[in-house]
Amino acid sequence: MSKPYMQQPQDVASELGSDIERGLTGQEAAARLNRYGKNALTEEREIRFLGILKEEIAEPMILLLIAIGVIYSLLGSLADAATIIIIIVLLVLAEVWNEYRAKRSISALRQLAPPTATVLRNGQPVNVETSLLVPGDVLLLRVGERVPADARIVEAYGLEVNESSLTGESLPAIKDANAVLPEPTKITDQANMVFTSTVITRGRAKALVVHTGIKTELGRISGITKAAKEPKTALQQAMKQLSKTLVWIALFFAILIPVLAYVRGLNSPTPLTPGDAVLYGLSLAFVVIPEELPIIITMVLGVGSIVLSRRGAIVKRLGAAETLGNVTVIATDKTGTLTENKLRIEHLYFDGAFYASTEFKTNEKSALRTAYLASDAPNNVLGNPMSNAILERLKQAGLDAKSLSDGWVLKSEIGFDANRKLASYIYQFGASTVSLSSGAPERILERSTKILLEGQEVPITEEIRAQASLAAAKMAQRGERLLAFGYHRLAAETASQEIERDMVLVGVIGFIDPPRREVPQAIHICQQAGIRVIMITGDHPETARTIAGQVGINNSKVLTGVEIAAMTDEALKQALKSTSIFARTTPEDKLRIVKLLQQMGEVVAVTGDGINDAPALKEAHIGVAMGIRGTDVAKEASGIVLTDDNFATIEAAVSEGRRLYSNLRKGVRYYLACKVALVSIFLVPIILGIPLPFAPIQIIVLELFMDLAASATFIAEPQEKGSMKKPPVNPARKFMDKTMLRPLFIGALSLFAAVTATYLFAYYSNPDVTVARTVAFATWMLGHVFLALNFRSENVPLHKQGVLSNKVMLLWALLAVVVLVVGVNVPFIQSALQITSLSTGDWVLVVAVAFTATFWMEPKKVLTGKV
Repeated sequence: MSKPYMQQPQDVASELGSDIERGLTGQEAAARLNRYGKNALTEEREIRFLGILKEEIAEPMILLLIAIGVIYSLLGSLADAATIIIIIVLLVLAEVWNEYRAKRSISALRQLAPPTATVLRNGQPVNVETSLLVPGDVLLLRVGERVPADARIVEAYGLEVNESSLTGESLPAIKDANAVLPEPTKITDQANMVFTSTVITRGRAKALVVHTGIKTELGRISGITKAAKEPKTALQQAMKQLSKTLVWIALFFAILIPVLAYVRGLNSPTPLTPGDAVLYGLSLAFVVIPEELPIIITMVLGVGSIVLSRRGAIVKRLGAAETLGNVTVIATDKTGTLTENKLRIEHLYFDGAFYASTEFKTNEKSALRTAYLASDAPNNVLGNPMSNAILERLKQAGLDAKSLSDGWVLKSEIGFDANRKLASYIYQFGASTVSLSSGAPERILERSTKILLEGQEVPITEEIRAQASLAAAKMAQRGERLLAFGYHRLAAETASQEIERDMVLVGVIGFIDPPRREVPQAIHICQQAGIRVIMITGDHPETARTIAGQVGINNSKVLTGVEIAAMTDEALKQALKSTSIFARTTPEDKLRIVKLLQQMGEVVAVTGDGINDAPALKEAHIGVAMGIRGTDVAKEASGIVLTDDNFATIEAAVSEGRRLYSNLRKGVRYYLACKVALVSIFLVPIILGIPLPFAPIQIIVLELFMDLAASATFIAEPQEKGSMKKPPVNPARKFMDKTMLRPLFIGALSLFAAVTATYLFAYYSNPDVTVARTVAFATWMLGHVFLALNFRSENVPLHKQGVLSNKVMLLWALLAVVVLVVGVNVPFIQSALQITSLSTGDWVLVVAVAFTATFWMEPKKVLTGKV
């Protein structure tokens, strides 16, 4: 096609086979998507099972396990070797499959909150994923949005675009829909075009998509880039380092125990052969090497991310899920997060009087019609919050939206800007030309020479001006947003600079954005959990104070952006200890507050939705972007996206984060306790010079059940009651601290005592070593199931938690018991595992000791509240 910047918009639309007023049909858009492909510059790194399998096999610890299996096959019996190889394959495949599912789930969650764009389809504005845009789509662009494709501007109202990502120019480019440019015109001078990745900083526009994907200017420059691999979280890295340390400890014991057993047994009737000693060493290494720890963390965080998505929080980065439960400060914005983000008319100053919304009569409703026409162009399909609130109130009064603008023909408009704080719309109404203006009350008042009273234009006196100002101040003190409106009858020769002068003041509307009903309770729960909630907003200090008081945030002190800028870092740190509301802030203020809170040792979560929030979102430990009203820039900078823009969802996410962290600690603690117990079980028989309690093949079978328990059952553990009434975990606290190690070693000691006691009793009561080993094997299988049940909570007794509340653990426990019962009674399994059937007395011994040695923890929890 011809270069779009050289043509009129209608000619571009004709060439693309599109309709500027209605856009494409859904069917045509789908056909073009097949023809042009997705609108994407990056290729997501596909999560493949074989790819993860390759990565897993390449891990040093897995290679070591494979080497163990190979050596074992050379030294051991063929049946044992086959069993071990099968178990290795099953373990690796199970772990790879679990990690594959977790990563795929996280990848899928990202797709739940893709960047979206508003386009016209079948004549209606709809939100579609930016990747599904096609040439010919008609975009509706607003402030704060990232332009999703190269497009020819069709209509523009005060449009300015930050093109620094493409051109390097720091100042926004002013755009003009009516420009038709010559060839060649550089990108920096193409005033009638918008380009992919640039950001709308002011105004709004309608634009026709001309290029997508790699056909865009950005695509031409950058080409296709590969998406980055998900970085390891701090906890994953810590666990990986712990795993490497434990490998050397495991190898030490895997060598020491067989050597000691061999030396100690030289003078016994049944000495351990060198070959058997090597097999024991290999088996212990196979079991004790903690290769699953990093995988357990990925699984817990991955499954937790799925749960979070169901509660409205989409996790983009695993690090965010990991940190959620440890948040100490939530720095939240106000609009849309604490409030409904839907303005509602509360009061009106009109005809020299002050009215509540419920008191409106015919004249007040007529005034609202003027306010509607003065607050936005009637043909603006996007609307703005204030005009939408006025329209909603008029609809409640039974007025038809279309009839409001009957007879009023929009001729032109002067967009709102931060300097004038006004917007004006010039209408033709019959033979008259009228400018309707709206904006800040002080600006409308200073430009008004008359006021409308009882249908008459009356000169404004100082008394009337003071009365109007007092009414506006009264509304502002209630936390209401204000919009004053008026009109100016224009003569044919009126100059543009005269349009917003000598106005007739009609009235002042007070809007409220009421708090969400669920927010006060959510903030109360956070405060009970030791999490401080502070508000950082660009809104008026009184508005911020009012909303804060309504939702339960301490509003005794308020700092403004001007005051913050005048403070040193040390002074602001002191103020942060007692101030919870920051109003009229800039992006620099918000970023500075976040950095100082982090310097004070706080774990900070920040909410935001705009371009101005992006620096703070990126700097915070957890950036939380709004999924509905959030800009693409904010979403890209964040680690979590809320699908409902609701603070209550943050509270729910923090609660889920605490559950994740708690379950992770439980799973790792149990996993390591079993490892310690298994190594310890060999010590007493070595000292006594008797046969070891487990055959090598039995040791490897035990690994299967430990892995399943540690990596699966604790993930499903429900949240403990009262977890949101405890303070957050100290960020300086080590994962493997005393509170982790104490119950770990107590659990290991309990399991060690149970297996050792039953083995010694069986061995000295019965000359058959196979029976004694079967008793030890059965005690372990039941004991480590009982231990898992006890490890579900360190403080809460099992009967209070509910035995049936973790069904995954119950299924695993049932599987372990079934395998044990079947194994000791089926001949070919007996032969493969070197076990035998047990008498009733043996079973009574096994069950009684296994239960007693672990369930002593339950009465202790009842008496002391802790293991």
